[in-house]
Amino acid sequence: MSSELNSLLEPGMLVRNPDREDWGLGQVQSNVKGKITVNFEEVGKVTLNAAEVSLTIVYDT
Repeated sequence: MSSELNSLLEPGMLVRNPDREDWGLGQVQSNVKGKITVNFEEVGKVTLNAAEVSLTIVYDT
């Protein structure tokens, strides 16, 4: 189910990884073939497997 929701993510969207709150706010860079690249405030650019993580969309910062 997480990969279905993650498939809606587009570049520029703001997200958080609920499993890694310490990473801070992230901005989606790309979402291609189940691989999501996000630039997080605290750890920089990370590529995640959409099938293994459920990112939370942030609407208000």
